[in-house]
Amino acid sequence: MVEKAKFKFEKLHIWQDAMNLGEQINLIADDFPKKEAYNLSSQICRAADSVALNISEGSIVQSKLEFRKFLGYFVRSLAEVVTCLYKASNRAYISDKEFEKLYDCCFKLMNMIIAFRNKI
Repeated sequence: MVEKAKFKFEKLHIWQDAMNLGEQINLIADDFPKKEAYNLSSQICRAADSVALNISEGSIVQSKLEFRKFLGYFVRSLAEVVTCLYKASNRAYISDKEFEKLYDCCFKLMNMIIAFRNKI
């Protein structure tokens, strides 16, 4: 990642980790069957990207209350990613190892965001 960090969200570990999650999800979605291109592949990629997008968007708002609202959106998007991971696993699009790795990443991010949100 580029080391410019002019926006405050770029310095947040949760944003950096969310960016990495989005890239990992994008890679696995590329291997989903073509029939999922407009369904599960699209949904999981949009949800994963939304995680980082909500942090960046929320971090530039004017009030702490509004920022907390966006962090709530972050958690909702993350829950959507987890559900899509279950769908992908149930349909045998990803291995158990891939599922566990990404699931653990989501769980870590959720705990990080809850702790961060409680500090605001």
